[in-house]
Amino acid sequence: MWLAAAAPSLARRLLFLGPPPPPLLLLLLSRSSRCRRRLHSLGLAAMPEKRPFERLPADVCPINYSLCLKPDLLDFTFEGKLEASAQVRQATNQIVMNCADIDIITASYVPEGDEEIHATGFNYQNEDEKVTLSFPSTLQPGTGTLKIDFVGELNDKMKGFYRSKYTTPSGEVRYAAVTQFEATDARRAFPCWDEPAIKATFDISLVVPKDRVALSNMNVIDRKPYPDDENVVEVKFARTPVMSTYLVAFVVGEYDFVETRSKDGVCVRVYTPVGKAEQGKFALEVAAKTLPFYKDYFNVPYPLPKIDLIAIADFAAGAMENWGLVTYRETALLIDPKNSCSSSRQWVALVVGHELAHQWFGNLVTMEWWTHLWLNEGFASWIEYLCVDHCFPEYDIWTQFVSADYTRAQELDALDNSHPIEVSVGHPSEVDEIFDAISYSKGASVIRMLHDYIGDKDFKKGMNMYLTKFQQKNAATEDLWESLENASGKPIAAVMNTWTKQMGFPLIYVEAEQIEDDRLLRLSQRKFCASGPYVGEDCPQWMVPITISTSEDSSHAKMKILMDKPEMNVVLKDVKPDQWVKLNLGTVGFYRTQYSSAMLESLLPGIRDLSLPPVDRLGLQNDLFSLARAGIISTVEVLKVMEAFVNEPNYTVWSDLSCNLGILSTLLSHTDFYEEIQEFVKDVFSPIGERLGWDPKPGEGHLDALLRGLVLGKLGKAGHKATLEEARRRFKDHVEGKQILSADLRSPVYLTVLKHGDGTTLDIMLKLHKQADMQEEKNRIERVLGATLSPELIQKVLTFALSEEVRPQDTVSVIGGVAGGSKHGRKAAWKFIKDNWEELYNRYQGGFLISRLIKLSVEGFAVDKMAGEVKAFFESHPAPSAERTIQQCCENILLNAAWLKRDAESIHQYLLQRKASPPTA
Repeated sequence: MWLAAAAPSLARRLLFLGPPPPPLLLLLLSRSSRCRRRLHSLGLAAMPEKRPFERLPADVCPINYSLCLKPDLLDFTFEGKLEASAQVRQATNQIVMNCADIDIITASYVPEGDEEIHATGFNYQNEDEKVTLSFPSTLQPGTGTLKIDFVGELNDKMKGFYRSKYTTPSGEVRYAAVTQFEATDARRAFPCWDEPAIKATFDISLVVPKDRVALSNMNVIDRKPYPDDENVVEVKFARTPVMSTYLVAFVVGEYDFVETRSKDGVCVRVYTPVGKAEQGKFALEVAAKTLPFYKDYFNVPYPLPKIDLIAIADFAAGAMENWGLVTYRETALLIDPKNSCSSSRQWVALVVGHELAHQWFGNLVTMEWWTHLWLNEGFASWIEYLCVDHCFPEYDIWTQFVSADYTRAQELDALDNSHPIEVSVGHPSEVDEIFDAISYSKGASVIRMLHDYIGDKDFKKGMNMYLTKFQQKNAATEDLWESLENASGKPIAAVMNTWTKQMGFPLIYVEAEQIEDDRLLRLSQRKFCASGPYVGEDCPQWMVPITISTSEDSSHAKMKILMDKPEMNVVLKDVKPDQWVKLNLGTVGFYRTQYSSAMLESLLPGIRDLSLPPVDRLGLQNDLFSLARAGIISTVEVLKVMEAFVNEPNYTVWSDLSCNLGILSTLLSHTDFYEEIQEFVKDVFSPIGERLGWDPKPGEGHLDALLRGLVLGKLGKAGHKATLEEARRRFKDHVEGKQILSADLRSPVYLTVLKHGDGTTLDIMLKLHKQADMQEEKNRIERVLGATLSPELIQKVLTFALSEEVRPQDTVSVIGGVAGGSKHGRKAAWKFIKDNWEELYNRYQGGFLISRLIKLSVEGFAVDKMAGEVKAFFESHPAPSAERTIQQCCENILLNAAWLKRDAESIHQYLLQRKASPPTA
């Protein structure tokens, strides 16, 4: 499943050799101790106790589900008939299954060769989402058939079997019936053993209006008139392979499609809204290239006869990997050649790559329990980049991985309220919580590190062993390590257990000493904490694959080591005194690096003259920014480093720099010198903005388009005069139909005119939203509406967020945009959430969207008392699936407050001094 989504001279006091000198260390430790004491006082230092939970008893298990469903698209109900072949493993007089929001009408069990036994009671345990069927006599060991007739609701919660609203080309509002079962919502569509390890085959039939498209995991094998109604047909699908319930899917609605066959003969279709088949062609091309790529990489064929990719109007996640029927948000699948921007194409390519990887890794071989969710999501989040790099090498996608996934994961994993990659979960509300940046992005990052450590050849060999051994079965993390260890001969389990079973990651301190023609490096590792140096007695340790490069050859490792102890000395042979030495080539190792001041001084010219590779320039800057946030170095020194990026040509380096300056801008919006940091942003981004201009030049490609949009948006938001004037001119021409804005320029232009506009500008934007036929354009507008500054207009945007004009899954990005748009917007969004909590919680309930809403809305605060206010609100308005997110948000608020107290004055002085004597380029 893809979750729809996303910063000169240094004095010797700046960075330390190994652990910092005692006086400063004591100061830093006292700071981090104060922050932790504050966490404890608010009750934020540890997660609450787990809710009691038991997995299903193993005395009865399914072999095959024969399931017939008849949805009513007008009354939003469905009727179901289940006949499940089951095996009774030990004598019992009851069957316990998962069941939620379903009413069972009748239930019986027919032992093979014996008489039917009718259930005499249905005991629903709503809290645990289970039902116990009681029988008057004992069910003896052996096989039989469990028969259940039931009814349910096509809900509007975007989970289970639910309704999705769409508008026909003629303007009529209609509903499709669609599914989203991961993690624990198949039980809302039919009573089942809804655990990933309880696999079975499925024979699915759908009784639907004859003018509707009906789809499921497998191909259609029969379509016949329904006896009771000539307007209805029964569509029967082929039997599935053995599979988990969360991967079952069915869709009933109106769709067009485009199709092709992969070179391996698999039928590939992309289903689109009626009249938009052309918009499915890009995803079709990607899917047709991707299936053979994975087949070759894994050396295991795709196991089904077809794969359908379908765009769903109302969809909470980005996409879902249902076996043979992958469901997507419209924006994650549909591309209009004229109206889709470059970033949308890239997103579609990545999401298609992610979901199709799951057809093997997750569907063919499935995690044994949700504790191993990261195996599914971390792996797919890594290999999607490998796939896109294969299909679109011009995207430079691996550099983008560092900014999009690696640094995002490190940001979350530095918190005291992070969690290990492998986390014990039980109750469904806990399962929803781990669909986060740790499972996805940290998971992907450590697999990238592992792939680099093993080498591609042995990695592929190990993957094939794993998939072959466990196909149609379930596996745990240890099973993957065993296969990779057998293939590579390296201590994979010992290394990787340090990364998956404990939370966090190390900070590697490094100092150097020249000894004749050699360079001696002294390395030490300590857990990196967002609140400053680790202060616990037993510091966690990692087995860290470390690469070391020098200026002699900046793109290849001079040495590779496995750091398996707290401290190590390494000698690099034949390194001249004037050569720099850098750790973590390619920013592949999942750790941060703190260099001695002398080592850092020697690296900085490589930023300005571009002799450091782009991904290493990015990693160096990002490490420094994180060290500043943690109070280990001064933020002012990082601002000085940022100024060295004046010649930077790389999109992803700029993207990460922009993100970090955005974080700093949000922090400084709590001060009275916010405008000064905007001047700094304009100074940093103006040169690249002038070089790029507004219009594409001959020979430019995908990355130039992304960079232009990023830079113009940054300058426009900061109030750069020339950018603002040109944005207003182009917006006027666009609205009047004189010159339609290219898709790549729309976001930056919309953002700029809204940020510096009035009520008329907002009204025009809302009109454009209403007129937009494409969901991508609607989303583009929704994401920037929060840039408006007037309190009255902010309230108008918040009201709009809950209106019928905005799809339920997109309300979150509108409110989040308001919270991130300005200091007043942040306060208004938080008040709006509190005032409308009942409606919002009812809309999203246990899903991850409620966590995202909370995170986007409150994380930008930087006052201690706000952490207490947020905590108090959610104590009286519980959101079980967001408990960890709430703790993380409160921790971030306290960290922001500490950062502001620590560095605000020195940042202000530096910006004033800079204004008085501007630096020369």
